[in-house]
Amino acid sequence: MSNIPDLKGRSFTLSVLHLADNQIDTTVDFLKQKTEQAPAFFANAPIVLNIDNVVGDIDFATLKKGIIDAGFVPVGITGCKDKRCQIQAFDAGFAVMTASNTPSQAPAQMTPTKIVRTPIRSGQQVYAKDGDLVILNHVSPGAEVIADGSIHIHGTLRGRAIAGASGQKEARIICHDLQAELVSIAGNYWLSDQINGEFWQKKVMLSLSEESLHFELLTI
Repeated sequence: MSNIPDLKGRSFTLSVLHLADNQIDTTVDFLKQKTEQAPAFFANAPIVLNIDNVVGDIDFATLKKGIIDAGFVPVGITGCKDKRCQIQAFDAGFAVMTASNTPSQAPAQMTPTKIVRTPIRSGQQVYAKDGDLVILNHVSPGAEVIADGSIHIHGTLRGRAIAGASGQKEARIICHDLQAELVSIAGNYWLSDQINGEFWQKKVMLSLSEESLHFELLTI
């Protein structure tokens, strides 16, 4: 085995926060609220900041400190409009990132569906790597089910369900009784207070449409 480090390219799914303005206090307060609502999901989560819609200068050093104080790990900045902005972000310790225009990498070969028959209790985490996850029972508050593919829950979802964990935007979440703390597909997430009452405690299918979660009632 070689003792020489090897540098390879690899894709990761990161949360991207789109800033509306240069008011740092507003941004930091927003992130702190998210951390308080779902600490297990957001604590120490890497985050990229998109400043494409921001008008005016940004105090990048103060912004970085605020992000860390809110419990996130600042990774980089995207959306800089000129070289001056890029230099300021870099000097504050941010990576300066640009969106890729190349086609997405083909997803990994999927493995057989992982089936769990027992309840997923608070504090437990179940992960289906490179495949779908089927839960033939309930998911308790404080529990977390994760799949690189889709998630099917034949019971009540009271915890967190994270589908498309490695970026598969075609993933789905289907549950017989939606009471989730958090649902996420390919890094796009909603917390319980964002879910419309029309879908609460109902049989629902979630999908991703135009970078936003789409909810659909199931009648069968």
